[in-house]
Amino acid sequence: MKFRITHWIRILHRDIGYIAAGLTVIYAISGIAVNHVDEWNPNYTTETVKLKMDPIPTEDLKSQEIVNKILFSIGETGKIKNTFRPDPKTLQIFVEGNTITVNSESGEIIQEKISSRTILRETNFLHLNAPKKVWTYVADLFAVALLFLAISGLFMIKGSKGIKGRGAWLSSLGLLIPIIFLLIYYY
Repeated sequence: MKFRITHWIRILHRDIGYIAAGLTVIYAISGIAVNHVDEWNPNYTTETVKLKMDPIPTEDLKSQEIVNKILFSIGETGKIKNTFRPDPKTLQIFVEGNTITVNSESGEIIQEKISSRTILRETNFLHLNAPKKVWTYVADLFAVALLFLAISGLFMIKGSKGIKGRGAWLSSLGLLIPIIFLLIYYY
């Protein structure tokens, strides 16, 4: 029986490709989300709600009773993390996932509710290697697997559509694109 390296490369390319598929989806989704971080927050959504209540005497803003009254009036039941007075007429109340800003003179309340983006936050958590530890090695293995898939993929097809024909042109294009962007934006 003759050992054929191309046969084994095909088997490895197929099986590693199956294993890498799930991770590739995670990294692709997160990559698109993180690419646009200047335009949006890929991990959280912020909802701003404006409410109105009767004006509050400025000296009462120090009172825990007033803080509780404000939270009750807007239906907030979360645990208070902290309060802050950036100026004498403004009170900020920080509750888990919620920042409430009260203008005591006007009675205006601005509530900023922060919610996690389901799936995106988790994919970003993994893509940006937030867990560290063992995940670092999983991500490294994934990178090596992608490298193997890219190189072995070059030699999967023989003939005029392979690396000696059309594949050479398309692979060259794939190399040329980042080089052009480097010349434009980096050098």
